[in-house]
Amino acid sequence: MKLPRRRFLHLAAGATALPAVSRVAWAQSYPTRPVHIVVGFPAGQTADISARLIGQWLSERLGQPFVIDNRPGASSTVATELVVRAPPDGYTLLYVVASNFINATFYKKLPYNFIRDIDPVASTARTPLVMEVNPLVPVKTVPEFIAYAKANPDKLNMASAGNGNSTHMAGELFKMMTGVEMIHVPYRGSAPALIDLLGGQVQVMFDVMASSIEHIRAGKLRALAVTTATRSEALPDVPTVGEFVPGYEASAVGGVGVPKGTAAGIVGKLNVEINAALADPIIKSRFVELGGTPLPGSPADFGKLIAKETEKWAKVIKFANIKPI
Repeated sequence: MKLPRRRFLHLAAGATALPAVSRVAWAQSYPTRPVHIVVGFPAGQTADISARLIGQWLSERLGQPFVIDNRPGASSTVATELVVRAPPDGYTLLYVVASNFINATFYKKLPYNFIRDIDPVASTARTPLVMEVNPLVPVKTVPEFIAYAKANPDKLNMASAGNGNSTHMAGELFKMMTGVEMIHVPYRGSAPALIDLLGGQVQVMFDVMASSIEHIRAGKLRALAVTTATRSEALPDVPTVGEFVPGYEASAVGGVGVPKGTAAGIVGKLNVEINAALADPIIKSRFVELGGTPLPGSPADFGKLIAKETEKWAKVIKFANIKPI
């Protein structure tokens, strides 16, 4: 039987609308089962602690477990690939870290394109690194350090938590902007680097604040500056590098991402809840304890930040000709 044209168009329009309606309903009911937040670093590191803070909040607010899934390896590339290849259904999230922005240029071949394959959900916090020296180094300020380094070229060893790590990149940016020479000594993580910094085998490090702050407070390390554009609440008396080197800024930016193509409704729901967490006094204070500053914003805001950070570190990597070991 041939349908009247008006009836046919009405049925066709209804059929077309069904997927959109089902996607909206799906987003409204999300989540209906446990969600995994994949972290590219071991338990106990700053990224892991930050992800657990957000995961606990989301679990309580959305009524399903948000499980932290630690997948360390190759500066978060293992974790990122896992999420890129996961279904875009909102049940596999990535805790985004500074390494994601660095790796885009640092590695010539990756099994994914971070900006293309991961959709931004929300930034969580911006955490400074600390430019710190062994107390035996005869400097107390950034200008004194620059003068000492230039008077002693290639005699200062700069530790990092690994080649291409954010602690390495912060130091390379400093070298690029000041013209000082330091010998880079990469370690397998922040802990062994700190042991040698405390022992005097290396002289300077740009470390994650959470790893070093107790050593600084105890006087075992001397903090010269923090690397963010503004001072840190955790070390309010310590100046920024930018106060002496105009334009310098380096930080560990954290956030949440999802596989490309995840429904906008799910992304929006997660964004609203993460921003609510960052406004909560208890969650905010925990980020401050880690040395960080909560960084609320829209998915678009986080996307712009990702692009900006990726471009910045690409310039440093190319300038210093940094390559994987």
